[in-house]
Amino acid sequence: MTWVGLIGYGGIAQDVVAALRDEDASGDTEILGLLARSGRSEIARQKFPELEIFESIEDLLTEGPDIVAEVASQGAVAEYGEQILRGGVDLLVISVGALADPALHDRLETAADFGNSRMLLPAGAIGGLDAIAAMRIGGLNSVRYRSRKPPAAWRGSPAEKVVDLGNLAKPAMLYTGTAREAALLYPQNANVAASVALAGLGFEQTQVELVADPDAPGNVHEIEAEGAAGKFAIRLEGKPSRTNPKTSALASLSVARALLNEQAAIVI
Repeated sequence: MTWVGLIGYGGIAQDVVAALRDEDASGDTEILGLLARSGRSEIARQKFPELEIFESIEDLLTEGPDIVAEVASQGAVAEYGEQILRGGVDLLVISVGALADPALHDRLETAADFGNSRMLLPAGAIGGLDAIAAMRIGGLNSVRYRSRKPPAAWRGSPAEKVVDLGNLAKPAMLYTGTAREAALLYPQNANVAASVALAGLGFEQTQVELVADPDAPGNVHEIEAEGAAGKFAIRLEGKPSRTNPKTSALASLSVARALLNEQAAIVI
């Protein structure tokens, strides 16, 4: 049995709980509770009446989870990550962009070493990370990631200062540069950029393009990589989450898959 604690009560949390309920018919993976900030716990209880709601990370950890899954925000990774890892509990992080902060990255790595725990990074909204990581071992020369999303998916981000999202008639480049800057500037949109960077050449050497496209069929992710072992290109057209257009529906399924793998006899 794998006992799971969740941080967050938004759309991804709802989708993760639903996916685990549908897929884990054997009951090998069980959510023991969910952390919501004091003052927001009643909202969480309305959304998750079947789950125990905790208002402090200490209370959640006291229940003895085997793994805690962050499905909230980069801020939650920074606030709770060290305490979880130092306490010897594995931490699954969906807001991978938080690791673009080098100081936080180092603190979390140190905490994991101290607690003999692991920080797990699911693939999220994209595929191909396994190929990039394997190519890195043999010699990786270049990696480029491009994100194309409908204008609505960029609302509430710096994109609103770059273009008029409400009257966009053709694709507009919002950002081009490094994965580190993209992840820090667009914390709700560029977690995939951070994942690609960590799998491959790192934050400074991974090139990123962010595009608002009124004709985008959904959240479109494209990766191009080349190295000594060859080259590949992948394109994924993900449907946005029902509850948050900034997030691909695949992201929550990726979290559920990673949690189910904790008890799987055959892991892919």
